[in-house]
Amino acid sequence: MFKSILLPTDGSELSDKATAMAVQFAQLNQARLVAITVITPLPFASMGDSGAVIDSGQFATQMQNAARHHIEKVAAAARAAEVPFEGVVTMSPSPYEEIVEAAKKFECDIIMMASHGRRGLNRLFLGSETQKVLAHTTLPVMVLR
Repeated sequence: MFKSILLPTDGSELSDKATAMAVQFAQLNQARLVAITVITPLPFASMGDSGAVIDSGQFATQMQNAARHHIEKVAAAARAAEVPFEGVVTMSPSPYEEIVEAAKKFECDIIMMASHGRRGLNRLFLGSETQKVLAHTTLPVMVLR
């Protein structure tokens, strides 16, 4: 039924649990697993006068390294289970858009993603990428907690 599964990952403990479930689901369906990590650009400009200076080059390098590590964790789990795998690292201020586009690009049948379950003000200020994906895709989305 499902031949290609998209798994967004941010490297969190919750994403690791979602990875284990997605790998098992891929095995059961003899499906390929596509993992995506979306790097968000530097959220604010350096504030030279206030003494807070952020090296955007160093930030980008650290984020790329972390993203590759997140993808490699999923790749290792997929290899161990003999599940076909592809990994994608992309940069965008809107992770949900990248997730929805990757699902189209890789012809995925389902998106499996973790939800941190933020409530109240955290949800208001941080938003919910899972909620945005649900609102902008026509694919089935399995939300894992």
